[in-house]
Amino acid sequence: MQMRPVSLLIPAGFVIEALLRRSRTTGLHALPPSDRPVAARHRFVTAAGTRLDEATKRAASAYAGDHGLAVLELVPDGLDTARAMDLVRRLHPRSYRTARLARGIGAGYAMLVDVEVLEKADVTRRAGLSQIEMDELAVRLKCYAPVATDVAVVPGPAPAPWTPRERRMILRHRWVADLPVYLAGNILGLCLLGAWLAGSVATGHAQDGHPAPGGGRPGLRTRYRGSGRRRAAVRAAVTLAGVCARPYIVTAGTPLHPDDLMRSALTGTFGALVRYLRVATAPEPADPDLPRLRREYADELGRGLGRFFDQPTGTCPCCGGTDLRGFLSSGDHQHHRPGVFHLHRCRACGHVFQNPRLNTDGLGFYYRDYYEGSGAAEVERAFRLAAPIYRDRARMLCGHAAPRNWLDVGGGHGHFCNAARDVWPQTRFDALDLNEGIKEAERRGWIDTGHIGTFPELADKLTGAYDVVSMHHYLEHTIAPRRELNAAARVLKPGGHLLIEVPDPQWIIARLAGRWWHAWFQPQHLNLVSLGNLSMMLAELGFRPVAVHRGAAHQPIDLFMIVHLLVHRIVPDPAKPWRDPRWRRTRVAARTAVYLAAGPLMLAAAMADQLVHPVIRRSEHSNTYRILAQRLPNGHE
Repeated sequence: MQMRPVSLLIPAGFVIEALLRRSRTTGLHALPPSDRPVAARHRFVTAAGTRLDEATKRAASAYAGDHGLAVLELVPDGLDTARAMDLVRRLHPRSYRTARLARGIGAGYAMLVDVEVLEKADVTRRAGLSQIEMDELAVRLKCYAPVATDVAVVPGPAPAPWTPRERRMILRHRWVADLPVYLAGNILGLCLLGAWLAGSVATGHAQDGHPAPGGGRPGLRTRYRGSGRRRAAVRAAVTLAGVCARPYIVTAGTPLHPDDLMRSALTGTFGALVRYLRVATAPEPADPDLPRLRREYADELGRGLGRFFDQPTGTCPCCGGTDLRGFLSSGDHQHHRPGVFHLHRCRACGHVFQNPRLNTDGLGFYYRDYYEGSGAAEVERAFRLAAPIYRDRARMLCGHAAPRNWLDVGGGHGHFCNAARDVWPQTRFDALDLNEGIKEAERRGWIDTGHIGTFPELADKLTGAYDVVSMHHYLEHTIAPRRELNAAARVLKPGGHLLIEVPDPQWIIARLAGRWWHAWFQPQHLNLVSLGNLSMMLAELGFRPVAVHRGAAHQPIDLFMIVHLLVHRIVPDPAKPWRDPRWRRTRVAARTAVYLAAGPLMLAAAMADQLVHPVIRRSEHSNTYRILAQRLPNGHE
């Protein structure tokens, strides 16, 4: 009896996935013993129920000292299988330390922390922390020691088991609004696996007794009777073996030795399904700030939206032309706050801008709880994933300048500056923004100095202080781009460089997708500047373009974002404080169902984006462009 190759695909998939995780498990370091005393600057933070012996503390301190570490996450070698599998799914041990924007990862057991980092992070409790607190602290401390944090394995039993509520809260911090979709997707996947196994067996039973190939001769009919059931049994056994073997494949011969390996292997899919069901049904504490936010937003919206806009203008902010036409109208497709926003296009120069434009109050309303507050966790995840893009931007200076003092305008929380240090480790990176997040970036060490305020207002204080100024996806958010460029000319030294990256409004997908192109991004994008118009404004201010990246700056997310925004439009997040709180559970269920149904389409769109990306990178067209311009010494050629 032979199995068809297709029958091996599912078990092979489980084995391949386990081998990938094993490649990470083997990268974990087990701490060697040491007789050196614990360094005076080292402290230990432990979870409730954890007791570190002196030998472990000495080994951890010696390892941290030898490798220049400020934070060392300690993983017990007896870590239970579920957490061990989760750890190596998220952790890349060989690159974790140098990944500046990686999210902090721990096992909820113990960690060594340098006293200076503890003070910067304002950590006051160091013993008896809950699993939720340990997870949050691992994330926070990695921010304060972005290239001095690592993970190592020590002898010890598994930490206290996660309760379903703790597990739910930890996952909530990772997935934010997507937690119901994440849980439901895993439960559905496990149920489908069980259904496939049951269906395979049922199909085998149905095949028994059918006439055998070759005309149904009696001898062959007898020979094939029962073969369907045997094949089904073999398929099911091989698949289950692949599932059950995963923990052994991942951990055998590695520093991890889960103490529940046999039990986890035997329960397999059923055990995982039970865990996810318990987490999905666990109670979750309500957000204490949500009632207040709902009242505040209800009050704001109750006073009407008209007060958030200036009067419409009949003049192009780029060239001063008066021949304008309506270009498109859009709602807030990202967060679905009320309002309709109109973009106009100048027939003379092609500039696209918001008209009527949001005023200061309007910008404050629509920016609120987006980059800060309740929306911060969602954008933080996107910023962390953009590390390769940040380094590409920084490399654009290679061959043109060796920057000493760099100012990043619109620096947010300092993600770009932190990543750019991989390219320019000797450069001083300062950043400027309107909110307090820039000061938090300074405390973390991601930037050297943070300036709070508007760029034109601070430019006089910073005149001639920098040899590089960067504006990454900043100019389109500003009321008057020309004023921002003039500020850059004042801040730069003669011969200094200005680096700008913005969406390209001339991109073909922008025209075809209309309001569903993500980079129109209403209502936050006020001015969409074409490369020609930006080059013209720079020349008028005494800049000479020295490099332009179009295809190389492309971000492969167009098709995925179109599908995502359409799905998000059908089922907006009901947890947002400006959404109607009625029927919240029903809306969460509907949102989860729609996202799961659209999952294959979003996956296909994302794959299509990646497939065409190499072609676009070699072209002169893309959804984003970068321009590097040099300030001429006397302001002209």
